[in-house]
Amino acid sequence: MKFYIVIPAHNEASFIEKTLLSLVSQTLLPKKIVVVDDHSTDTTSEVVSRCTEKFPFIHLVKISSEDKHLPGSKVINAFYRGFEMLDDDYDIICKFDADLIFPENYLEKVSEIFKNNPKCGMAGGFCTIEKKGNWEVENLTNKDHIRGALKAYRKDCFKDIGGLKRAMGWDTADELLAQYHNWKVITEPTLLVKHLKPTGNTYDKAARYTQGEAFYALRYGFWLTAIASAKLAFKKENPLLIIDYLRGYCQAKRKKVEYLVSSEEGKFIRTYRWKKIRQKIFN
Repeated sequence: MKFYIVIPAHNEASFIEKTLLSLVSQTLLPKKIVVVDDHSTDTTSEVVSRCTEKFPFIHLVKISSEDKHLPGSKVINAFYRGFEMLDDDYDIICKFDADLIFPENYLEKVSEIFKNNPKCGMAGGFCTIEKKGNWEVENLTNKDHIRGALKAYRKDCFKDIGGLKRAMGWDTADELLAQYHNWKVITEPTLLVKHLKPTGNTYDKAARYTQGEAFYALRYGFWLTAIASAKLAFKKENPLLIIDYLRGYCQAKRKKVEYLVSSEEGKFIRTYRWKKIRQKIFN
């Protein structure tokens, strides 16, 4: 299968070379890698340029968006600047972060998942972070969720969901919309990727409110938002975040923030989420 990979990067000089070296060492090599250096003030571009000289399938794009680093629109806008450089001759499109080290069989195993299940629209492994010398799974989400750091989409699925939303919550919307279009999302627990910079290290207080805004934009409604907020806050070991998330939801409702999904898609999402909650309670 032909893999195209886009890597948005912002001040990743300390990590990006390790990421690229792990990708060029794959047992199944990607056909193209595009790194989008978005307004870096360090030597990210210089590091990537050294790699492009050695590996002709790696390409560098430099853009200059706003300096502020918030999750959501900034990273997806950068992704699309790279995606626009690619042709349509791919089977799998990946959005990877610039601070990951992939096991050498990662793409081969992901390819096997897609080949073995024609209804698989998205597939991926799990991020791990280093704690006291050990690499442990970064336990911020359910085991059936693929982290935004290592997304891989079958071409038809990517087109069915309308690509990636340019807003906070894109990496939840994509999976929910994939299932709305009858695609399966498959995770592989044996594929462990080293995440060199733990999630959220660069996000400020404003980003905490955008999480609640994302719940609103996904049409969760208040009670689903309250449950999702509590779950995420406790996974992050900071119960006070519940207040930030709910405040963000209420602010979004008051401002009438644009929804990421249609009314029909929102109904599907709420039904799906409540079903999952009931399953956890009664199973």
